[in-house]
Amino acid sequence: MIRIGRVLMFIAASVISGLALAFLIVAWRPQLVTGAPPPPASAAGPDKDGGPRPYQPKGPGTVEKSDSAPGIADNGPARPGVTLAPDDEHPAILVPGHDAWSYADAVQRAGPAVVNIYTTRTVTERVQPSGLGAFFGGPPRFRNRTERSLGSGVIVDTEGHIATNNHVIENADQIRVQLADRRVAVAQVVGRDPDSDLALLKVDLNHLPVMPFGHSDQLRVGDVVLAIGNPLGLSQTVTHGIISATGRGQLGLATFENFIQTDAAINPGNSGGALINTRGELVGINTAIVAKTLGVEGIGFAIPVNMVRGVIHDLIAKGKVVRGWIGIIPEDISDDQATQHGLPRGSVLLVDLYLNSPALEAGLQPGDVITAFDGASVKSSQDILAHVASTQPGATVKVTGLRDRATFHANITVRQRPRDL
Repeated sequence: MIRIGRVLMFIAASVISGLALAFLIVAWRPQLVTGAPPPPASAAGPDKDGGPRPYQPKGPGTVEKSDSAPGIADNGPARPGVTLAPDDEHPAILVPGHDAWSYADAVQRAGPAVVNIYTTRTVTERVQPSGLGAFFGGPPRFRNRTERSLGSGVIVDTEGHIATNNHVIENADQIRVQLADRRVAVAQVVGRDPDSDLALLKVDLNHLPVMPFGHSDQLRVGDVVLAIGNPLGLSQTVTHGIISATGRGQLGLATFENFIQTDAAINPGNSGGALINTRGELVGINTAIVAKTLGVEGIGFAIPVNMVRGVIHDLIAKGKVVRGWIGIIPEDISDDQATQHGLPRGSVLLVDLYLNSPALEAGLQPGDVITAFDGASVKSSQDILAHVASTQPGATVKVTGLRDRATFHANITVRQRPRDL
């Protein structure tokens, strides 16, 4: 029994000695257990206190900051199958740890050229008599009241021209403009175009930021857009959405309608502000929303920048917009109606014509169906009106149509659109 006890004590002492030795070895050379290679000499460096900096291995799921993906944080979590920088034309990037693209670069490029517009006008109103005056009557009394409103605008050149909506500055006695850099100036009206609901202002300031222009004819349904403006007087505010539709017309908002529809939030005060793409380029001037009192949300409209560009050019050069006119009142024919009557898709019905108009003089009649205009198939009534409006007075346009199932042709000399229409 004594010999067995000594053997057990010897074994226990050996085990304890082995464990102690193993602990010392692991503490001295941990890579012998983990299998990780020793840190290279370049991986460690002095920290701000002058001491060694611990080596941090780059494991899977880490991303390093690089010039090709600005704004990406060091060692941010990578997402399989996601491109951090889509391409040079779409600078928005997916920031690690977030679920949406960042459009900060686009806003930074376009935002400084969006201004807040404040208008005042004096309104004279009749005062209803009260007391004995209401009983016995008497001469009417009037009083003046100052009415204030707000909107937005876009700086379009270094000379200080600012594009906005006509309804923002209509009948205003004074117009003040506040820039994103907080400078304030009184603006003068260069010209107005009620037919497109556009107006052009001018301020006398130096070193102005200018909005880069895009191309609205390149927009596609589903493209991301941002609305920048002055909603509810909250100063510059950015909202985002997509292009819901293009070529919207017959909304009763203007004579010439070719609106971009978007679900980017547009609120009172956004009128005249910028609708931009993800490159920070102007693609439209925000103009209207569908009333939420109707239970409708996410439907706003903007004037396409291609139309804005032409109106601005004419207002600067002539102080007014010169448009062509032939005196027709067209109406769209639905696809179902066109199929039912065997008409080409997109055909337009002439509902009426103006007296002494070029179209009437050329022989067109109410009830005619227009199928082609200037050699191109007709798409809609708005398409015809826009084409005529962009034609210089004095030019001739060729119309092809159907009358009593028979094809006819007519050459119409375009005149300048009367101001009283």
